[in-house]
Amino acid sequence: MNVNSIVVLKLVLLICWPWLVYSKGEQGRLLVNMTLVRNASALGAYCLDGSLPAYHLHRGFGAGANNWLLQFEGGGWCNDIKSCLDRSKTHRGSTRYMNKLEVFAGILSNNASFNPDFYNWNRVKIRYCDGASFAGDAKFFNGTSLLYFKGQRIWQAILLDLLPKGLGHAKKALLSGCSAGGLATFLHCDNFTSYLPKNASVKCLSDAGFFLDERDIALNHTMRSFYEDLVSLQGVEPNLNQNCTSTLYYPHLCFFPQYVLPYINTPFFILNSAYDVYQFHHILVPPSSDPRRHWDHCRFNVTACNAYQLNILQGFRKNMLAALRVFYQDSRRDGMYINSCFTHCQSETQDTWFAVDSPRIHNKTIAQTVGDWYYSRNVSKEIDCAYPCDTTCHNMI
Repeated sequence: MNVNSIVVLKLVLLICWPWLVYSKGEQGRLLVNMTLVRNASALGAYCLDGSLPAYHLHRGFGAGANNWLLQFEGGGWCNDIKSCLDRSKTHRGSTRYMNKLEVFAGILSNNASFNPDFYNWNRVKIRYCDGASFAGDAKFFNGTSLLYFKGQRIWQAILLDLLPKGLGHAKKALLSGCSAGGLATFLHCDNFTSYLPKNASVKCLSDAGFFLDERDIALNHTMRSFYEDLVSLQGVEPNLNQNCTSTLYYPHLCFFPQYVLPYINTPFFILNSAYDVYQFHHILVPPSSDPRRHWDHCRFNVTACNAYQLNILQGFRKNMLAALRVFYQDSRRDGMYINSCFTHCQSETQDTWFAVDSPRIHNKTIAQTVGDWYYSRNVSKEIDCAYPCDTTCHNMI
């Protein structure tokens, strides 16, 4: 190859490489650029560290050009100044540290073979940088450190940025989220509906967001205490469902999905594992409940659990199904997929969302069940048998 040929090749790569990375990415993945919300400061909408919030938008096409799917990113929470300060110095609390390109897979894929019902919709991933499931509205300053707890305003700022880009004329819309983002879906579902046209078909999907108000193995309300501190620190209570908070003696409990669910008016789908790994490790068996680490082997390898430990896990599943009983029995507009995999978040990962070897209940994948529910094609309430009966799981532990 002569010098001129090498120069031409370099020019071609220089011009084409950004497009190739954006459109397909490594191993054929779809990578989507970040969009900063430039007008967010007018609403006082900042990440923990004061940076601007952001999202990733991949445009729909064809029959899906007027349909919108918004996905809340997950990533836990912070409930005290130290943990929030630490978080503000990472991609969980600042867009300054986030990857500017994000992988869109599973429910966010633009490939009909991987995502048959939503592949051609406008798909948005909302980046998570506040630490309270997009529900706080407060500020902390001690003369040295400044923290913005502005998740509620971030949510509003992103909606206002998307409305003139086509969301305001949506014909179909789905608000979804994973983990802490799945919890955000419970908190913001009806509010999302209020921004969209009256004749739009609007529904909500929570993936691994049904966090239980459950005692741990030491009989302590570890998660309840954690959420109480979070709600107080980040000024969340005024943004919780008012019908829920006016009913419960402890309003902060309305941060738990099981208490707010009866008051959600928008059609809702709950995707969750009955043995959710995050809840297993942080609600049922948090480190504080097991100082002698008797559960270590079981926590990281379910086949190592003894009979007593398995009985505790089956009790957790039983309590989750009890909390969902009314939702399962009485509502015809809603859907659910409760499988028995030891995992956490299944809609954003292609292997678990829709693939040849995806998890199945009654031979139905998650994607098929969600699609049947959204388009009202079929009854869409699936509950798996108890562990260890399911042989289709993609277990994380």
